[in-house]
Amino acid sequence: MFLPYGFTCSVFTSIMDSRHFIFTVTFLAFFMQTAVEASSWWSLAMNPLLIPEAYIIGAQPLCSQLVGLSQGQKKLCQLYQDHMQYIGEGAKTGIKECQYQFRHRRWNCSTVDNSSVFGRVMQIGSRETAFTYAISAAGVVNAVSRACREGELSSCGCSRAARPKDLPRDWLWGGCGDNLNYGYRFSKEFVDAREREKTYQKGTYDSARLLMNLHSNEAGRRTVSDLAHVSCKCHGVSGSCSLKTCWLQLADFRKVGDALKEKYDSAASMKLNSRGKLVQVNNKFNPPTSYDLIYIDPSPDYCMRNESTGSLGTMGRLCNKTSEGHGRLRADVLRPRVRPVQSPGGREVPLQVSLVLLRQMQEMHKNRGPVCLQITDLREKKRKTI
Repeated sequence: MFLPYGFTCSVFTSIMDSRHFIFTVTFLAFFMQTAVEASSWWSLAMNPLLIPEAYIIGAQPLCSQLVGLSQGQKKLCQLYQDHMQYIGEGAKTGIKECQYQFRHRRWNCSTVDNSSVFGRVMQIGSRETAFTYAISAAGVVNAVSRACREGELSSCGCSRAARPKDLPRDWLWGGCGDNLNYGYRFSKEFVDAREREKTYQKGTYDSARLLMNLHSNEAGRRTVSDLAHVSCKCHGVSGSCSLKTCWLQLADFRKVGDALKEKYDSAASMKLNSRGKLVQVNNKFNPPTSYDLIYIDPSPDYCMRNESTGSLGTMGRLCNKTSEGHGRLRADVLRPRVRPVQSPGGREVPLQVSLVLLRQMQEMHKNRGPVCLQITDLREKKRKTI
């Protein structure tokens, strides 16, 4: 059923003349642009297309249809289709490690959907965002380097790293090590592609955020590289270990997460100078290196849900918004400290607050009741063990 011609024309004309129509179009255009920019390659961690064969159906590549990839990343996807599975695995490894490291914090690295993964909170240049960029870039280095070693990728193999100078002469340098060099270079090419495609006017907030993202990516990659070590295997009759074969091996990813978490806690606040470069806000501290994390925005209040910042709020856990620290649930409870106290003999002894004690204090705070705490004198314990 169609409406009369005169009626539709009059309605259309009134809408076109209305300022509300212009406002609506402008808002929708802005919303769509924001939605596109919020999508990320992190979505590969949640994408079902995680086997190499799935990226080609006949002669039609699916790379152009993957949500979250920039144009440069889609081109790399088409050139290195067998890598995409491991990029997704690297992103998933990074997300899981992020959630582990922040499991006791106000922001616990929650994921929200399949395109932006972390939601609008990543649009803030906070130290949480810096950690997320770093840990995900590190995850790609880790996954691709090990895929090379396992022979899963056509363009790389075992590590060709040079023999360490301090390795004993009678030890063999060989085996099949993790190809850190290739994983580092490919991660830099793929992960940084989105940022390098953007062009912003010098001195703007967007240009500062671009520099922050690139710095965070590099810090994650360098942390993986810095923690890589030489691993050896003994050879000889009856385990005599008269000969050793050694190779380069990546550290367990938990160590990477621990190292980046420490860098998160000591991240440097930055600002743009007159030349459009990032400089430290507080000059009293040493300037950050390429291994450190930096941020340009303060962290939002993660205790309460806030649609504008993308904070999901803290539910099912205690959240002290006035505590010291960077987004801790309770910095004065969850952070172990060593404090001198008076012993029965009148001397000061150091006491270490253990994780068990922290749990007890949490329960005491939650139940608002007395809790029996047991503290061990470390010096007395040391004497007994000696």
